[in-house]
Amino acid sequence: MKLIKYILPILILAPLLSNAQCRSFTKKKCLPQLDGYVQNDNFNSAQLIPGDEAELLITFYAGKEYRLLICGHPVLGELEFEVLDTDEELIYSNLDNEDKTSFDFKVATTQQLIVRVRVPENDLASQLIHEGCVSIMIGFKENS
Repeated sequence: MKLIKYILPILILAPLLSNAQCRSFTKKKCLPQLDGYVQNDNFNSAQLIPGDEAELLITFYAGKEYRLLICGHPVLGELEFEVLDTDEELIYSNLDNEDKTSFDFKVATTQQLIVRVRVPENDLASQLIHEGCVSIMIGFKENS
């Protein structure tokens, strides 16, 4: 019974501490990259490992200029991301573009888009599996 008394708080606090570390990383390393854009106040991040994929459905409003920023801890390598419509038709892929971390765009009509992020696999089987924070941030221009 004493073991449960000590392990239970650790199991409860571990995700909270991980989330706090991710928030700190996002605030220090990612937020400055939204310079000129107002963050939409949503905190979309997760701890991912090589081979993981995350997907987020986001509503974008007509006439607004947006910056979609994918920011990940350097230990994860170069993240892959794509933007798709709700029919899963590809709109944007960072693999096809020079800017590998952000996508600036304007939508003509209010719509929901899917943002899919992939952490590349480790090439070396003997490497340790590193976990790192990945944040999906959205900013918009106030004057648009």
